[in-house]
Amino acid sequence: MDSVLFKNAWVVGLGYTDVGVREGKIDLVGKAGEEGYDRVFDAGKYALMPGLINTHGHVPMTLLRGVADDVPLMEWLQDKIWPLEAKLNADRVYWGSMLGIIEMLKGGTTTFTDMYFLEDEIARAVEESGIRSVLCQGVVALAPGFEGKLASSQQFVKNWHTKAEGRITATMAPHAPYTCPQPFLGQILDAAREVDIPLQIHLSESPGEVKDSYDQYGKSPVEILEESGMFNLPVLAAHCVNLNDNDIDILARYDVRVAHNPTSNLKLGSGIAPVPAMLAKGITVGLGTDGAASNNNLDMLEEIRLTALLHKGYHNDPTLVSAPKALEMATSMGARALFLDQEVGIIKEGMKADIILIDLDRPHLTPRHNIEAHIVYSAQSSDVSLVMVDGKILVEDGELTTIDEEKVLFEAARCAREMLE
Repeated sequence: MDSVLFKNAWVVGLGYTDVGVREGKIDLVGKAGEEGYDRVFDAGKYALMPGLINTHGHVPMTLLRGVADDVPLMEWLQDKIWPLEAKLNADRVYWGSMLGIIEMLKGGTTTFTDMYFLEDEIARAVEESGIRSVLCQGVVALAPGFEGKLASSQQFVKNWHTKAEGRITATMAPHAPYTCPQPFLGQILDAAREVDIPLQIHLSESPGEVKDSYDQYGKSPVEILEESGMFNLPVLAAHCVNLNDNDIDILARYDVRVAHNPTSNLKLGSGIAPVPAMLAKGITVGLGTDGAASNNNLDMLEEIRLTALLHKGYHNDPTLVSAPKALEMATSMGARALFLDQEVGIIKEGMKADIILIDLDRPHLTPRHNIEAHIVYSAQSSDVSLVMVDGKILVEDGELTTIDEEKVLFEAARCAREMLE
């Protein structure tokens, strides 16, 4: 693995300085000579920052991009998505995953999390591509074969946790409270305790989900999960759109991490998550794209911008979710949301070298009055020039170095076509 010195890059929070990478880690932050590095990269026209972290998604759903637009969540799931997902197989999940990984890498995402099925194929795509990921085999308890799905989820953890040179971390994932009611949820929690890993779950995504929970149990989905004991384990909860003040207090009390998915929530008409209130309570909130069937892209720069704008407009307060806070949610806070904050998410000596460069020599990024704000409010995914994961360059000058993009596009189009036949 070559050592690289990025000279005179603009680094978030530090200004113009040098960043050295050796043996997969950041070994220098500060001005230095060029000796001892295999490659010296003149980074004077670039912003250098931690790779973006996508805290919620279903990456093979790239194959379903555009097949179910402009419908409510439950109709979207039951009438559109689930029938097509029944046609997924290992081949289709693999190529859909590779397609999504291409999109994420070229847009500056170096870590993503995924909750789906046939997860071994997603792990294979992660291993081959070089990206970092937190993966979990989703479990829907109300579907036939629950015991087998739970066993498969446990086996996935055993097969893939810390694999791909440590780039794959495994978790477990009950799909949602409405698809994993007790006592099924209790079995999943026991399995997670046995393998000692965090959990992921969809939570309070739509108004209908919350209403049904009150109608059936007299409690919110958050209160149900608290009662189940789930929050005694490390948990990442996706969406958390429809919360009351007590729900927010519960999430804060148990240090539940949250994945905010503004584009998906808006597109499905689910609402606007109370992100300022969660942040005010000290809740860790990362950003996610969700799947490409409900977004319809995997562009994290778009999610950063929307997060910074959405809550200002909704609350009539331009001070809410500042540009630095939105950027933090996509980097260091996103790393914390995925329980990876000791490894990635900041530019600091000793951290893993997951780094991106954004080309600042663009009309929409000129003049450079406030580069951090430019990244949030002006930058586009096409401005990402270089992407490094674990010290390995995966994208350079906007071109992939580990993936045959033309082949992936061909195979993904074939798989999507076959599913619609």
